[in-house]
Formats: sequence, structure tokens, C-alpha cells
Amino acid sequence: MIKVTVMYPYTEGARFDHDYYRDRHMPMVKARLGSACAYYTVEKGLSGRAPGSPPAFVAMCAFICESAEAYLAASQAHSAEIRGDIANYTDIVPVVQLSEVVVERSDR
Repeated sequence: MIKVTVMYPYTEGARFDHDYYRDRHMPMVKARLGSACAYYTVEKGLSGRAPGSPPAFVAMCAFICESAEAYLAASQAHSAEIRGDIANYTDIVPVVQLSEVVVERSDR
């Protein structure tokens, strides 16, 4: 199992529409990924470690997928549409990381 994490670094004055991201972009991406994506998560950065400090990332999402190959095949087939939608919610360049999921849930 893999996790694809997309992170949007906090930048003073940058634009990020959390409602659009949550309600429109992420469901669209999940629909395009189809069965390659088991589920996704969305996070909204609140602060850094010190109260009142800015978060390292204004937003993050993670796609939990069976394999990197399945994710890459599904995402590449729709990459123009997915990337083209980014301008609708942010002017931040995202950072992407693919990781192997070693522990999915710590309560098991």
C-alpha cells in the first residue's frame, strides 16, 4: 500500500480556497483515480508548534492507493485536468511525496 501526499507550503500572502479544495477538487481527483485510490484525506494547517505561528503547510491531502503503478497510471491519464484545476483554488506550487505505508492504523 502506498500513500501519495500533496502538501501546500505556507507562504505569506498566498491564496488557498479550502472550500473549493475540499468540495470540488478532491472529489474530482478521486473520481478520476477510480479504483486506484482506496480513499483520501484532507488537512487544513492551523499553526506551527508554537501557538500563533503559521503552519508549515496551509493544506495537505493524502491518497491511499494499492500501488504506485496503479496511482501513476490513473493520475497520468487525467494529469492535464487535475493540474489545470489547481489555479481554481491556489497559487501555491504543491510538494508531492509517494511513501510506502508501513502502519496504516495504530489502534490495531
